[in-house]
Amino acid sequence: MTDRLRIALAQLNPKVGDLPGNLALARTALADAVAARADVLMFSELFLTGYFPDDLLFKPQFVRDAMQAARDLAADTAGTDVVVVLPTIWWDKNGLYNAAIVAEKGEIIATRFKRELPNNDVFYEKRYFTAGPLPDPVTIKGVPVGIPICEDVWHASVCEHLAMRGAEIMLCPNGSPYWTNKQHIRKELVRARVAEDDVPMLYLNQVGGQDEIVFDGASFAIEPGNKLVVQGKSFATDFIVSDWVRSDDGWTCANGEVTELTTTDEAPWLACVLGLRDYVHKNGFKQVVLGLSGGIDSAVVAAMAVDAFGPENVHCIMLPYRYTSEASLKDAKDCALNLGVRYDIVSIGSPVDEALEQLAPIFGDRPADLAEENIQSRMRGVVLMAVSNKLGSMLLTTGNKSEMGVGYATIYGDMNGGYNPLKDMFKMEVYRLADWRNSHVPGDCLGPAGEVIPQAIIEKAPSAELRPDQTDQDSLPPYPVLDAILKGIVEDELSLAEIVAQGHDVALVQRIERLVNIAEYKRRQSAPGPKLTPKAFGMGRKYPITNGYKDRSI
Repeated sequence: MTDRLRIALAQLNPKVGDLPGNLALARTALADAVAARADVLMFSELFLTGYFPDDLLFKPQFVRDAMQAARDLAADTAGTDVVVVLPTIWWDKNGLYNAAIVAEKGEIIATRFKRELPNNDVFYEKRYFTAGPLPDPVTIKGVPVGIPICEDVWHASVCEHLAMRGAEIMLCPNGSPYWTNKQHIRKELVRARVAEDDVPMLYLNQVGGQDEIVFDGASFAIEPGNKLVVQGKSFATDFIVSDWVRSDDGWTCANGEVTELTTTDEAPWLACVLGLRDYVHKNGFKQVVLGLSGGIDSAVVAAMAVDAFGPENVHCIMLPYRYTSEASLKDAKDCALNLGVRYDIVSIGSPVDEALEQLAPIFGDRPADLAEENIQSRMRGVVLMAVSNKLGSMLLTTGNKSEMGVGYATIYGDMNGGYNPLKDMFKMEVYRLADWRNSHVPGDCLGPAGEVIPQAIIEKAPSAELRPDQTDQDSLPPYPVLDAILKGIVEDELSLAEIVAQGHDVALVQRIERLVNIAEYKRRQSAPGPKLTPKAFGMGRKYPITNGYKDRSI
C-alpha cells in the first residue's frame, strides 16, 4: 500500500456520440498522465459517449461500440503505471448502467455502477439505466478508493456506505450543467459529504456545450477541515494534477493548484459564448450570420459571436424597410465597425411591397395590423436563410427570454435560426451584460477590448420598427416590470395572487400569464440556446401547448 498518490483529472470537452473522437481525447490525456507520472487518471461522467446521449442508448450497436471503445482504452494502460477511472456505459444481463470502469496494466480490474439516477428537468436517466447497488471501494495502488458518480454525492447514503467500507479517498466524476451560482452549490454539497465522512473528495466536471446544456468545468477537491485544495478552470479545458499524502490523520493534498473561479458577472457571458461556439463547431459550421438591427439584442449576439469565433467568421446584415430609423442604420454600422465584422445592407423594401401588393385582393379593405408587420419580419428571415444556405454560415437568432416568454417574436421571421445565445436571458440581463462587456474582455474570448456595443444602442428605447414611431413599450410593460412578473410565473412558479402581492397590477399579471400560455407553440418551434437557469424554456420548462388550466387565485 502506497502513502502517496498523484491524481490527474481530465477536465475535457467530449462530443455526444463521437466515440472515435472521445477515445482520441482520452488517449491524449493518458499520454499526458504518463508524462506527468500520475498514478491515477480520471475522466468525467459518461466520457466516451458524451453526456448525455439520450436515445442513442436505445441503439444496441451504439452500446456495443461504446463498450469496445472502453476496452480499447483499458488496453492502452498496458505498459504504463497509470490506473484509469473511465466513466462510460456498461451492459450486463441485468441491464444498462451508467458506469465507471477501472483499468490497470491493460486490464479492466473493476466496474462500478451509478446508484442514484437523476430524473429531473435535464436528465432522465431512469428512462435508460438500471440503478446499481451501493458501491464498494476499488483498490487502486493498494488504496481503497470510492467512486461515487455525480448524482450519488447528492445522496448521503452512497458516500456514507463507501466510507464505512473503508474508502480513504473519493473520486467523483460528473456531468454537472452550469446555471447561476451552480459552482458554489456544488462546493457546499461536497463540503457536506466530506464533513460527514471525514474523507477527501476530488470532484471532476466536464466542460463544453451540448445542444442546450453548458458544462462549466470548475473541477475541485476538498479535504476534511473544509479545505479547498484544488480548483480547476471555469468554462475551459484543464488537466489538473495534484499530489496526495497519507498520514495518521488520513489523506491530504500536498501541492494542489487553486485557480480563481469566474465571477458571477462574467459567468453568463462565458456560458453563452462556450455554448454558441460548441454548438456551431460540433455541428460542422465555421461561420455565423445574423441580422444586425441596431437594437440591443442583435448587438449583444454579434459581440458574443465575435468572442466565440473571431470577427472574420461573423457576418452581420442590416435589413432596412421604410420604418427603419436613421439612428438604427447608424448604430448597426457603428456596432459592426467596433466588432470588425463583415457588414452588408440588404433592403427588404421591394420584396415586402410586392408581397403586400399581391396580397391586397385577399386582405381587402381590412385595416393594417400584425399581418403586415410580420411580413417584414418574415422577409428578413427569408433573406438571412438565403445567405445561410448560399454561404454555409449558421444563422443566429436573437430573441431574449422576456420576448420569448410573451411571444413578442415572429415565428418563421425573426425566430429563424439554428441557435439563440439569448434564449434563457431576460431583457434586463441583456442590458447588464452589454454594459459589462464594454469594459471587459472575458476568458478566451476573441473579440476586441473597449466599447464593442455602442452606448447609443444601450440607451435608446427598444423597438421592432415594424410601424411608425413604434417602441416595445407600446405593447409591453417596461422591461423591469415584465421581467419581474415573468420571473414569478416562469422561474418561481408562483400563483398569480403571490405575484400580485409583490406589488404588481392585477390586470397586468393576468395579461402576462395569458401571453405566456398562448406563446407555448412558438417556443416549441424556437431555436435551441444555452440553459442558464433551472427554468429555461425547452429543457427546463415543459408546458403543454394545448392547456386548459386557469389560475383562479385572484
